[in-house]
This record gives sequence, structure tokens and C-alpha cells, in this order.
Amino acid sequence: MNEKTEELRDIFTDVTDGEETITESQEDTRGSLPTDDRSERERLENVVTQMLERYSFETSLSTDDLIGVARGFYDDKSDGDVADDLETDEGTVFEARMSLHLIGEDDADEVDLVAIRSRDESDATLADEYDVTKAQIQRYRRVAEAQDESRAANDRYRDEFDSILADADLSSHMTTDVREDGLEDATEGMETDVEF
Repeated sequence: MNEKTEELRDIFTDVTDGEETITESQEDTRGSLPTDDRSERERLENVVTQMLERYSFETSLSTDDLIGVARGFYDDKSDGDVADDLETDEGTVFEARMSLHLIGEDDADEVDLVAIRSRDESDATLADEYDVTKAQIQRYRRVAEAQDESRAANDRYRDEFDSILADADLSSHMTTDVREDGLEDATEGMETDVEF
């Protein structure tokens, strides 16, 4: 052993308090996409609380239930399925969903909401004209009202729900796609008919 090596060994021994080896524990990280469920829940609670304060809508559902309504919407669950999960009725879930500006593509597919918005006729008159029930007209008017409310807020709350719930779903799809694409790229051009 030369003098420099001996000097380094002595420094190492002094620094490590006589330990023979030094190892640092390693942490298995999964990338930079946020996956913390708690922060997602906190973000959802924040959006719901802001909406409750701004719009003062009446509901028998708790904040946790309203978060459940939002999650159910993004999981493509029907109002009936969400109602079963929350042990409430479908109408309560629909009303909560509208209050949260979570409007689905099929919420008013039979009637032109633009026409209903500008009409002062009774629900019964419009129901006859569009050949639907009075309850359906009331539902369509509620959808139109929710759309107007959402647009007045520049779809801000819907965008926030999208960024929390749709992006969470997107991030899991992206990591799967990246893994699959990486394997595809790595194996591209390889011969597969190899005989041994």
C-alpha cells in the first residue's frame, strides 16, 4: 500500500467511526407524476368547499359524499350507481352533480338546450312540444342552468376537477403506455423467428 492509499484509508476510518462499509439506503421512486391520494383528496375537498361557499347550494350530502359524486362522474358511473354507493337517491346525486358543474354528454341529448334556455313557457307546454315528460323538461332546464353557471365561472371548477381526476387517470395510462412503448422501441427490428 502506498502512502496516499494509507492516508485515504485513515481518513475513511475516522469519518466512519471504524465501520468497515458505508451503505446508503435507496428509495424506489416511481417518477415525478403526483400520486399521493391524500393530496388528491385535499384538492377535491378544496374545490367542493369553494363551490359550496360561492353558490350556497343546498344538499343533504356531506363534503365526502360530494367528492364521491365527482369521483363517480369521472369513473363513468351512472347517477344510480353513485346513489347506491352513497346510500341516497338518484335525484340527489343528479342535483349534486349539476351543482358541481359535472355535466355529461348524455344529460340532454334529446332536447336543444339553447331553445329551452330562452323559453318562458311552462314545463308542461315544452314537454308537449318536445314530446317528452314534464320531469325531463325540468331536468333539461337544470342542465342548462348548470351549464350557464359553469360558463359564467369560465368552467373554472370543471377544469379543476379535470386536472385532479382526469389527470390522475391519465397519469396511470401514461405510465403504462410509456412502459409498453419503451419495450416496443427496444425490441423494434429484432428477429423473432430465431431457431436454437
